[in-house]
Amino acid sequence: MVEVLLLVVKNAAIVAGAMLPIMNPLGSMPIFLSLSRGATDAQRRHLASRIAVNVAIVTFIALLLGSYVLEFFGISTAAVRVGGGILVIVMGWRLLNAESSSTDAEAATTHAWNERMVEQRAFYPLTFPFTVGPGSLSVAVTLGARIWGDTRHKLSDRLLAGLGAIVGVIIVAVVVYACFRSARTVLGRLGETGTNVMLRFAAFILLCIGVQIAWEGVSELLQPWRPLP
Repeated sequence: MVEVLLLVVKNAAIVAGAMLPIMNPLGSMPIFLSLSRGATDAQRRHLASRIAVNVAIVTFIALLLGSYVLEFFGISTAAVRVGGGILVIVMGWRLLNAESSSTDAEAATTHAWNERMVEQRAFYPLTFPFTVGPGSLSVAVTLGARIWGDTRHKLSDRLLAGLGAIVGVIIVAVVVYACFRSARTVLGRLGETGTNVMLRFAAFILLCIGVQIAWEGVSELLQPWRPLP
């Protein structure tokens, strides 16, 4: 029983420990506020819950089926990094050059948000590629291949490892929800100027992450053409 519990806890820790630093929900709070500009507090709470559910679903699908889907379409993880990295670069650039918001501007645009808009934006861009981007998807696909594809382990051990992965995904979703739900409260203490500074910094980091992800993909794609030493 103890060995079973340890196997589940180990895989939960691996999944949560690998995914959370890449998703970085704590550092993404300023961008979440910017992308939900004009939404009421209730709508932001609903957004946070929908994003958390979407994160859990997308991450679990990537863990379970990601490697098979890429293999079926003949897509390499390097290509995923390049395409996703470009998408992240575009988002980071737009946020970096976005005009500063004010309370009056938010109040003026609040009426534009409705239930349908919340549901649509909860997935794109707030879940993908903002929270679950190419980096975290690549990690999820790799972890899934490690859990399900290692035939050296017994089926029962792989099922327990999968259970641990599910627990890890739930932990990630809960952390994402907690960070985004409290984003306005936490960043409200910084004031408008402090929040805008944090937004620019987070957007710049997001831009750099996109460049790094795309470059890693390009480097991997060019690997066969590199001259031998």
